Amino acid sequence: MAYKGDPPDRGTSEAASRPANTWRALLWTAGSLPLPGLAHLRMGRRVPGWTILGCYLVLIAAAAAGAFAINGDALRGAQLAVQGRWLFTAAAVAFAIAVLWMTVIVHSWVILRPPGSRRLARATGGLVVLALCLAVAVPAAAVLRTTYTAYDTINSVFGPEPEGEPHDEADPWTGRDRVNVLLLGGDAGSNRYGLRTDSMMVASIDVHRGDVVLIGLPRNLENTQFPEGTALAERYPPPYGFDDLLNEVYQTVAENPKKLAIDPSAQDPAADTLKRVIGNLVDLDLDYYALVDMRGFASLIDAIGGIDVHIDEPIPYGQEGDVLEAGDQHLDGYEALWYGRSRTNSDDYARMGRQGCLLMYVAEQTEPTTVLTSFQELAGATKKTLRTDIPQSKVPAFIDLADLVTDKGRMSTLQLSPPQVNTAHPDWKNIRSLIADAIREQEDAQSARQEAEENGDDEVPSSSPTPTGGASDEQTGQDEQTEWQEYTGLDEPSPPPGRQVGEDATALEALCP
Repeated sequence: MAYKGDPPDRGTSEAASRPANTWRALLWTAGSLPLPGLAHLRMGRRVPGWTILGCYLVLIAAAAAGAFAINGDALRGAQLAVQGRWLFTAAAVAFAIAVLWMTVIVHSWVILRPPGSRRLARATGGLVVLALCLAVAVPAAAVLRTTYTAYDTINSVFGPEPEGEPHDEADPWTGRDRVNVLLLGGDAGSNRYGLRTDSMMVASIDVHRGDVVLIGLPRNLENTQFPEGTALAERYPPPYGFDDLLNEVYQTVAENPKKLAIDPSAQDPAADTLKRVIGNLVDLDLDYYALVDMRGFASLIDAIGGIDVHIDEPIPYGQEGDVLEAGDQHLDGYEALWYGRSRTNSDDYARMGRQGCLLMYVAEQTEPTTVLTSFQELAGATKKTLRTDIPQSKVPAFIDLADLVTDKGRMSTLQLSPPQVNTAHPDWKNIRSLIADAIREQEDAQSARQEAEENGDDEVPSSSPTPTGGASDEQTGQDEQTEWQEYTGLDEPSPPPGRQVGEDATALEALCP
């Protein structure tokens, strides 16, 4: 029983101030989607209304500040996206915001809906509120899915943190001028046993300038010498060493890692051992390896939208008489795979050259926006295809280094192939000398370029010699030979794409059409 002078009942006053019908209530509830707290202000609940709206505006301001800090820098965004703590933070924040936002929407309908509404109106209101909640939940679920995919991919692909080697973000390369990475292409298949590393390249990268020397090792190198004191050296002692081809070392160790691996506790003992073996052969400290299973390589190329290449002569491939036609071509993943692996009407060394070109094309043509728009496909293909011992803490530094290589670096190649290298009886001392000369020549060219730039010279020296294997206008006579013919003794007047002429490392952009 109410008496005169008593304060009005809050429930009664709110009921009186509610919208007159269900549709108006739903419009005010829908307003809580773009402006959370609006419905509470409408109902006179100023403290919770302004609190909710204030928090919402603070979040918008924080998001705007973050976008301004990155300022469209996809590289910076990628560096953050590959760090576990940022991924976990993004997932937690997205989940919390979505739950709170949906709670605000539901509560807005609860305090706005007219009392005594008919059953149809209540059902319609419930469906509209559900749709509004889904408008919040679906984007949040996409964020959670993306962050989980990234987190799972990083944990699956990249190696653990090395013990006793703390990562310093300010100096990720610990004062070194170059980082050396072994790039392996594993050619496994349903019609062959195990995995052979038919593609083996060492990438020696200048961490300050982004210049790269790609050292191509033929799969058919024999007489592999193993590091002293290892189980492999005891089983295959010098002077003859390994009694099979270099591409068989991985599978040999994989079949018995406990006895033959240099470090049986490594994430991939066979790949880790091959890294150490090749480092011993070429006299370089190989920091990391990256192994790509060629069966999944096509998916990686498809995820970035394919690549553009120029083909000088038709390349037959497959078992059904398919051909990659000459000219400018856009290759999908399957075609790019065969561009890099076909040996029909060519040889291992022509294939090595095309593989080097393929790396350059991928590095030049992969755009950050493409990676972001195809992230799910790229992450899935990467997880199935790539294995590496690069630790997670180094990934942001490698992203930065990859950008430096693409923007400013110069790529040259040194192919350890005939005639400068006898693959059946390789002179490892001479091979080490060739590699040391190639790296030294690149560094000398860097110094010359820097000096020329400081002096204001217009002509900047090239980092490596350009090939002259093609026939010039004066060398069209039948009795005259091109440099390539003199170098190899072959009838073809010019080298296939990616093949070098001579013993000096050659610029990839000059070799690849």
